[in-house]
Amino acid sequence: MHAFQPWLDWLNDRRSAMLEATIRLAEINSGSLNVTGVDATGDALVTLCQPLQAQVERLPVAPFTRITDSGELESCPLGHAIRLRKHPGAPFQIYLGGHLDTVYAADHPFQRVRWLDDNRLNGPGVTDLKGGLVVMIHALMALERSPWAGALGWEVLLNPDEEIGSPASAPLIADAARRVDLGLIYEPCMPDGSLAGARKGSGNFSVVVDGRAAHAGREHHLGRNAIRGLCDYIAALDRLNGQRDGVTLNPGFIHGGGAVNTVPDRAMARFNIRIERPEDEHWCLQQLQHLSDEINRRDGLALTLHGGFGRKPKRLSRANRALFELLRRCGESEGLALSWHSTGGCCDGNNLASAGVPNIDTLGVQGGAIHSIDEYLCVDSLVPRARLSAALLMQLAADPGCWPDLMQTGGEHD
Repeated sequence: MHAFQPWLDWLNDRRSAMLEATIRLAEINSGSLNVTGVDATGDALVTLCQPLQAQVERLPVAPFTRITDSGELESCPLGHAIRLRKHPGAPFQIYLGGHLDTVYAADHPFQRVRWLDDNRLNGPGVTDLKGGLVVMIHALMALERSPWAGALGWEVLLNPDEEIGSPASAPLIADAARRVDLGLIYEPCMPDGSLAGARKGSGNFSVVVDGRAAHAGREHHLGRNAIRGLCDYIAALDRLNGQRDGVTLNPGFIHGGGAVNTVPDRAMARFNIRIERPEDEHWCLQQLQHLSDEINRRDGLALTLHGGFGRKPKRLSRANRALFELLRRCGESEGLALSWHSTGGCCDGNNLASAGVPNIDTLGVQGGAIHSIDEYLCVDSLVPRARLSAALLMQLAADPGCWPDLMQTGGEHD
């Protein structure tokens, strides 16, 4: 891989530019439901990508539908997805993905970047995922400067809703999956630099229980307490933990009631389920149906369940293992000892895998404490992670002989 060195070394002088771009992006609030901020982030990235001279599209997506705290259905607009394509006629096509949104809403107190020490930068989205986007773009810049530019076609999708499960951009990912041979996704690597291998699948659900209001003193016996019904449901839901290997259920939010002299007639909750195997989904849905039926048999109570499994488990195929091995060799040439392991987290790599596209989904920056006000980026990881991806892209472009091993053929999984 020494043939790639002149073009990889170009990245060594890009540290300051990469850092400045990451800070600039992180200080644009792009909470998933902040349409203005998500679109501003997309515009900033389109500007950053201008040297790539790619075809650029701004793609509208469907609104995000959710159940409010009061148990009503609400439709929330989302920002645009950004798609960039280049060399669509090349014989081997790569998907590169990352998200524009963060978990920090427009009114969240965590909005600014600050230094923790000489190497760690604290800020919203510096690691998840704005630093990763900068790494991805610079790796493509290095490829396009090299003699192997054009040997690979590539498609970048920047989606606006990954942090809420990619409900609106999932069709765009599935559409891209029909055109590409493998995927590279720029979620952060683990704090120790390792990569995610197999991933659990995930389902997000909301449950609303309607009862009957009554005066808590005069006519308590006429009321039907929605909070009691919901609490029984949540307790039964939590008892499912431990009943099936690899399945975890997490009640994460509950809301209901009002004046304490009134029997509450509505309560709602939200919960998440993680599954290890595709067949776990059917078992979970069966259990949820049993729990719903038990509450609905009670006089005066009506339970409605919303949501579903938006991401299937990501299991490692032979093609995925071959891709990991190729990346390991690229890392070795860069002085990086790469390893990977299973994780309970999920991301758009799950979506690609379920569509039959082998992928590595933790090619972004090194850092930690993501999804918290302590989120930090290890700044010294920007250039090495960009070099790693650029080396992988150049190796793929320079060696068509490795392509057959990387094509998904429906082989066995873990």
